[in-house]
Amino acid sequence: MGQGSALFPILSALYLAPILYILENCLKFLKIPVSILSFVDNGLFIAQSKFIFILNSLLFYIYNITSILLKKFSLIMKHTKTEVFHFSRSNGIFDLPPLDLSILGGSILYSRETWKYLGFIFDKKLSFCQHVDFYINKAISMVKYMKILGNFVCGLIPH
Repeated sequence: MGQGSALFPILSALYLAPILYILENCLKFLKIPVSILSFVDNGLFIAQSKFIFILNSLLFYIYNITSILLKKFSLIMKHTKTEVFHFSRSNGIFDLPPLDLSILGGSILYSRETWKYLGFIFDKKLSFCQHVDFYINKAISMVKYMKILGNFVCGLIPH
């Protein structure tokens, strides 16, 4: 069933709900402090720690457990779509080691400066400056194009 189908969100939720339930119970049993958010066919793992090497090990464990569980349910995890992003409250620049998932069939993930998720643009400080700049520039360019379009189409006033 394609993603554009009206039944896709319902059927995917019904199919993924037991997987997420098993995954959460497994994390509780192993005492891995990672939260899971799921949006239809997108998943998000959230880990918190003061130490980056602990974060990377937690993300490595959850990635391994998730890929094994998905294989048991005959689902495929697209390793190329996997991303890692770290937020920090520290004032200085912090150097992040990459997350090596190549042992598990994934790739080596490097933390990025910005992250776009569900229409929002996040930076490492959660300041939303880049998000606001992006949408302000988009609105300004839309107004400029409306003026140009107003000159070409009869009856469309630029104001």
